Amino acid sequence: MPCLGLDAISPPAGPTMHETNRLLEAAAALSRLLRADGIPHAFHGSFLTAVLSNAPHADEIYCVVEGGSTHPFRRVRRACAGSADFTIVVSPWSSRLHATYHRFIPAIDIEILRAGEEGPRHLDATTVMPIGRVPFLTISEFIRAKLKAWAIRGIDHDARDITFALTRYWNRVDINRIPEQEMNEFVRQHRAAAPAWAQLQRKYGM
Repeated sequence: MPCLGLDAISPPAGPTMHETNRLLEAAAALSRLLRADGIPHAFHGSFLTAVLSNAPHADEIYCVVEGGSTHPFRRVRRACAGSADFTIVVSPWSSRLHATYHRFIPAIDIEILRAGEEGPRHLDATTVMPIGRVPFLTISEFIRAKLKAWAIRGIDHDARDITFALTRYWNRVDINRIPEQEMNEFVRQHRAAAPAWAQLQRKYGM
């Protein structure tokens, strides 16, 4: 199935639980296309915590894409053009774009996010970490993006992801990338994250 820009008749369905290994394969396939076109990118979402925790399934996968002088959605559509594995679905009324990977049933929808609106503005060695063949947001940038989402939506799975990443990897977090007021409110509501946040603050002499 060719990768074409399509006006979606209806938005993609809600989150679907997928095997983490299948998500890794889909992410690696999309990453190859983006790298071949020189497009900075990094994956994000509960997919990362599933990989780090060896969880067998995950239901949230995003790809943050840097735009440069061209809109990132246009860059993704161009990179995927001619691919037999991906279809690009555009939802003009919601300004959302999905890259749908068809090698598995059910297909895997990867939502494309614009760098700077979601995740850091620039995707480079300071904001991206490779895990195997797949680039992900660093722990600091992942927590920062998830904390922003939690502050807006208050969704439990964002809170679980923040708590997991902070408690397991607090020593890898750059506190300068974490909004202090939002994190203080987060740990007030989610006490399991408080010890790790306190350790991180002590590390930075706060």
